[in-house]
Amino acid sequence: MLEKSKQKNSFDKNKFIINNKISFPTVRIIDEKNYQLGIYKIEEALKLAEEKNLDLVLINDKTEPPVVRIIDYGKFKFTQEKRSREAKKKQQQVTVKEIKMRYKIEDHDYQVRINQAIKFLKLGNKVKISLTFKGREIQYIDLAEKLIEKIIHNLSHIAEHEKVFDKEGKNLYIMLLPKKT
Repeated sequence: MLEKSKQKNSFDKNKFIINNKISFPTVRIIDEKNYQLGIYKIEEALKLAEEKNLDLVLINDKTEPPVVRIIDYGKFKFTQEKRSREAKKKQQQVTVKEIKMRYKIEDHDYQVRINQAIKFLKLGNKVKISLTFKGREIQYIDLAEKLIEKIIHNLSHIAEHEKVFDKEGKNLYIMLLPKKT
């Protein structure tokens, strides 16, 4: 029983246990054509694989009995790596871009920040707009809330917001997501 738990911990999706390293007494065999051959003792399974000049690879050690496959290990490993590379290519990275401003911002500066947000949202990134307060400015939080509502209104055609806004210390922020089309 101790061997089995040790085997489970060493099982990794990138590292497969092959041939003589499989330590289970009986295994369920699947051949190279995906036909299930049945349950065999490990010695018989190794002989079957050796007769076909292929490898015995542990596929699933969580079942009872564990599942092994008779395949060409080199080719199998290559296809697994190819699949993982393809999955990485298709994966889309979403980053959070932060735009900082104060609650008392001039019109031109405000427009520059809005244009930055539009550019980031068109690229598919999330945008975190932070309003910072210094000293006693925190008492003017109602003006900051109005500014956030103005930002939401100006970006409503391209973005949607997660929450109305969050307060974090002396910062007020909102997360904007690109609209799904």
